[in-house]
Amino acid sequence: MAERSTTRIVPEQHLAAWRALLEAHARVTDRLERELKDAQDLPLAWYDVLLQLNEAPDRQLRMQELAEVVLLSKSGLTRLVDRMERAGLVVRTPCPDDRRGTFAALTQAGRQRLRDAAPTHLQGVKSHVTDLIDEDEAEVLHRLLRRIADAQRPDGPGGA
Repeated sequence: MAERSTTRIVPEQHLAAWRALLEAHARVTDRLERELKDAQDLPLAWYDVLLQLNEAPDRQLRMQELAEVVLLSKSGLTRLVDRMERAGLVVRTPCPDDRRGTFAALTQAGRQRLRDAAPTHLQGVKSHVTDLIDEDEAEVLHRLLRRIADAQRPDGPGGA
C-alpha cells in the first residue's frame, strides 16, 4: 500500500531515474577513488580540493567558498584542509578584509600533485563515464543535471 501512494507522489519512472543516478554516482566515485588511491596515493576528496583551488582566482578560496564548491562531502572540510596543509599541498592565510575569514591557497607542491594525478583521474572519467555516452546524450545529461543543481542553489527556485 505504501508503494502505491509513493508512486502517486513521484512517478515510478522518475524514481527509477533517481535511483540510477544515485547508484551511478556511488559506483563511479568509488571507482575513481580507488584508482587515484592506487595510482597516486591521493584521495578523491583531496584531488577535488586541489582542482577547485587551481581553478580559482589567485589559486585560493575562502574556506566557506571552498566548502560550497567541493563536490564531495562538505562535512569535515576543515579537517581535510588540515591534513592537506600538513602534507604541504595547501596553506591557510588570513583574509585581509575580514579577520574572521581564512583563505585556503594552493601551494606549488599542491599544483604539482594535481598535475601528476590528473591523467589518472581523467582516464577514469573517460573510461567510466564519457566513453559510455555519445555527444547528444552528454549534452542532454549536462542540461538536465545543471537544471537540477541550479535549482538547489540558495538563490534558485528550490534553494533555502
